[in-house]
Amino acid sequence: MQTQLLAEPTAPTLSTKPHYAILDGLRGVAALTVVAFHLFEAHATSHLDQRINHGYLAVDFFFLLSGFVIGYAYDDRWQQMTLKEFFKVRLIRLQPLVVLGMVVGAALYYFQDSPLWPGISEVPGWLVLVVMLIGCTLLPVPLSMDIRGWHEMHPLNGPGWSLFYEYIANLLYALGVRKFSNAALAVLVALTGAALIHFAVTSPAGDVIGGWSLDAEQLRVGFTRMLFPFFGGLLLCRVARLGRVKYAFGLCSLLLLLVLAFPRVGGADHLWQNGLYDSLSIILVFPLIVWLGASGQVTGRVPARVCKFFGDISYPLYITHYPFIYTYTGWVSTHKPSWQQALPVAVLTFVAAVGLAYAALKLYDEPVRRWLRQRFLTAR
Repeated sequence: MQTQLLAEPTAPTLSTKPHYAILDGLRGVAALTVVAFHLFEAHATSHLDQRINHGYLAVDFFFLLSGFVIGYAYDDRWQQMTLKEFFKVRLIRLQPLVVLGMVVGAALYYFQDSPLWPGISEVPGWLVLVVMLIGCTLLPVPLSMDIRGWHEMHPLNGPGWSLFYEYIANLLYALGVRKFSNAALAVLVALTGAALIHFAVTSPAGDVIGGWSLDAEQLRVGFTRMLFPFFGGLLLCRVARLGRVKYAFGLCSLLLLLVLAFPRVGGADHLWQNGLYDSLSIILVFPLIVWLGASGQVTGRVPARVCKFFGDISYPLYITHYPFIYTYTGWVSTHKPSWQQALPVAVLTFVAAVGLAYAALKLYDEPVRRWLRQRFLTAR
């Protein structure tokens, strides 16, 4: 999910801006937490007994970070930049890893055959290839092409749904919202925030989980989860006065992990309470974390390297890890190990996901983006 990375300049004539190093690091903290959340999810029986219970909120944190960073990177560049240039930059930043994530998903698909997905072995290879090629465009596949059974718009790599909404957010920003005054943007943020609270507290499951299916109900979830945090992050970038916060990376990381790992609130009898927790975390706590992170400075070589490494692998990790999760979940479904018995395999899966993310970054993403920038963005 990484429109959250600071955008790159559209041409050499545009001045570059320094990264918020701590925000880079926080993206990595969130991405690593997502992987752990998904590993635990394979052993959960419901939302109520899931460990790292609110790890799904990392997606909403990513959306808010993205809005903040897009505003920081582009709000003052529109006199020098066309819509075409903006879209080219965003595509070059995001699309190469979207393609790789779908390819990895296709490569591991048949290894996921299990009692949870008993029909995988019967899916013809040509159909997997078609779903992969459609997924490489990030266009959602119709339910008739659901080759897994989870009603995902990207059944080879489920997290593609959040990139789908990320692209929509970028389109909305570039085509209109960037021109909003701060007052008009505040109205939009207030309305979408109210919609988020209403949805969360009335949700049948008592949370904001969802958005990955191509049907009316799930489309509502996806747009509700994207609109407030993305444009709330944009408003925060425009109006917030940054302070000077010491030890901001450690403080923000701890606060973020507390929100994501907090136990389920309210239980089965009071689902609305957990919905309220979700919505208030997104509306109040996540903006506070971003403000604290943007207000801090990284001092020392080791913290700087940690933040850079976390930031560098955050998007590759997020967009390529889920095929490993499918495979691990299928293995759990087949062998039904306890969590203690599964721990070595879970650790191996976690390490493999991080290793692939780093390899993808260095051997594929950075070289491909470098070539694309030289080919399509360098002024002639």
